[in-house]
Amino acid sequence: MSNINLSQLLEAGVHFGHKAYRWNPKMFPYIYNEVNNIHILDLVQSAKFLKQANNFLELAAKENKSFLFVGTKRQATNLIVQEAKRSNSYYINYRWLGGMLTNWSTLKERIKYLKDLEKQEATNTFELLTKKEAALRKKELKKLRRHL
Repeated sequence: MSNINLSQLLEAGVHFGHKAYRWNPKMFPYIYNEVNNIHILDLVQSAKFLKQANNFLELAAKENKSFLFVGTKRQATNLIVQEAKRSNSYYINYRWLGGMLTNWSTLKERIKYLKDLEKQEATNTFELLTKKEAALRKKELKKLRRHL
């Protein structure tokens, strides 16, 4: 990472925080000011912590660790995919599923179920079911594909 200066951070809008009523009191040391009910973050501290994060990530990359890029805002989705693929990393750019880190076993079961439904669809097993049951499974398959 090249040296990022404060004007670059300011230009990128890094200083904009959340609306003041949505703040977490633990963020108090990092808030510089409040303007129009929006917290303005302290860019000096942001730059310091960005540098620390960069050093940590460089060390992890040297050790061939895996990374997970997460960015679900529309304006970030393409960049997330591009950079994750460039670095051979994993990414989530559509929707973060609750429990993805804390309840992985349940999520893994749903992924397994999705693969099973896709297999059934590929082998035309749905045609052997009643219309109602086939429609329910197709609906479930569509939902799982969208969310997983």
